[in-house]
Amino acid sequence: MQHFDLIIVGGGLAGASLAVALRNSRLRVALVESRPPQRPDGWDARIYAISPANAEFLDGIGVWKHLDPARVAPISAMQVRGDAGGALEFSAFQTGVPDLGSIMESSLIACELWENLKRQPNLQLFVGRPRALEFRHEAAHLTLDDGQALSASLLVGADGRDSWVREAAGLTAINSHYGEKGVVANFACAKPHRNIAWQWFRDDGVLAWLPLPGNRISIVWSTPDAAADALCALPATEFCQQVADAGGNVLGTLELITAPQAFPLRLMRVPEIVAPRLALVGDAGHGIHPLSGHGINLGFQDARELAERLLASRPWEDIGQLRFLQAYQRARREEILLLQSTTDGLRRLFASPSPVLRPLRNIGLGLTDRLPVAKSFLVRYALGAI
Repeated sequence: MQHFDLIIVGGGLAGASLAVALRNSRLRVALVESRPPQRPDGWDARIYAISPANAEFLDGIGVWKHLDPARVAPISAMQVRGDAGGALEFSAFQTGVPDLGSIMESSLIACELWENLKRQPNLQLFVGRPRALEFRHEAAHLTLDDGQALSASLLVGADGRDSWVREAAGLTAINSHYGEKGVVANFACAKPHRNIAWQWFRDDGVLAWLPLPGNRISIVWSTPDAAADALCALPATEFCQQVADAGGNVLGTLELITAPQAFPLRLMRVPEIVAPRLALVGDAGHGIHPLSGHGINLGFQDARELAERLLASRPWEDIGQLRFLQAYQRARREEILLLQSTTDGLRRLFASPSPVLRPLRNIGLGLTDRLPVAKSFLVRYALGAI
């Protein structure tokens, strides 16, 4: 039996960032992950929009400054279009900030986090899968598939939406399936995107174009399952043309860089993200619709909040006690609930075929665009300033 203060199961972005944030702590940390990240040839199809607040977090833990700037694109402005003429626009210049966020590949951040982990003196990496989990009064006991036995005062589940840890601990996840898939792909575009992010609420779903470095973009098209499957089955030239047409050809001809991939969408609520000796972070503890781009940002904020509480703990304090962990849950509950309710509400509002709602929702977009207080609130939230 190897004993640690903290075991993190899952070395994705949320779990790895939590581990790196504890690099200068007195805590002995174990990280369990079955597949360390690798950089793909060319461009990664999985792209994230990182808020300024999370860029600050990554900078604070020593990661941001090592990211290749040639693979990062700032968001200078956002343009949102409704399905009947509604429009909402945000500008970094008008807001008085350098940018509204940064677009980059998932693997770019993941590999840099792991470079830090490999040099971290208070951390031990275990490449493998968990096999059994038991919670005792004094510690959590984890057995790996190769027979190694670990124990810790606190175990953190950071192993994604289909979390093995969450299920093994008996924590309930309430899933609402949208009957949609998110189609992702990267393109070269004929016209410069000027670092503008676009989003269209359409009859067939929500389409987002995110700027990549150079004349490149990444898309996320949230659309019903059958439509998503049909898109992925199209020949490359037809797929490019359909994506270009859906975006009003604002960037001219598109050329496919990465083949389209589709993943199912669902809203996932986890009423309790803590239990004695256990805490969940990232997608293990919540799932939202991708239209806001806040999924990974919520995960980073989970890691940040939990890391701050662990760093502030006293040497004699039991970090696995429920009272200690409930403070973390209370701190995260409001933001998670707000984002889940907002994204789910927007998705349902624009998915409704009601002829009454169609003009009202587009009027709402335009009205928000003309109300400085409401618009300022949305921008500040996107920046992580509230």
